Amino acid sequence: MKTQIVVLLAASVLALSACKNETPTAQQEAAEAQSAMEQAGDSAANAMSDAGDAIAEGADAAAAATGEAYSEAADATQAAAADAAAATDAAATDAAAATSDAADKAEQAVTDATQSAKDAVRDAANDAKAAAEEAAND
Repeated sequence: MKTQIVVLLAASVLALSACKNETPTAQQEAAEAQSAMEQAGDSAANAMSDAGDAIAEGADAAAAATGEAYSEAADATQAAAADAAAATDAAATDAAAATSDAADKAEQAVTDATQSAKDAVRDAANDAKAAAEEAAND
């Protein structure tokens, strides 16, 4: 499109220079054509500038979107790491509590077994003493 406008402007300039401005009407028409040609050139320059601005804005928007996506991914990764750390801490706490409970139960079982063994030995000793006394009385 830019090339077509430039060619059209060049053709208009050449056509105007070939015409002889002999009459006032021809001179006025030539001046109007010159003015229209200048306005068309300004419009083309503005359009190219606007297109450049649009491209720059598009690049800025893409960069901002990429930065935002990176930030969101970093936030999600950080949140996942925090969740994993919390889950690990909870599992360690649960494991420590279970180990402590198991140790307490084992200690109680040993205490109970020791007491039962003492009671059994005492009962056996009492039974033996009673049997010896009975045998001595017979």
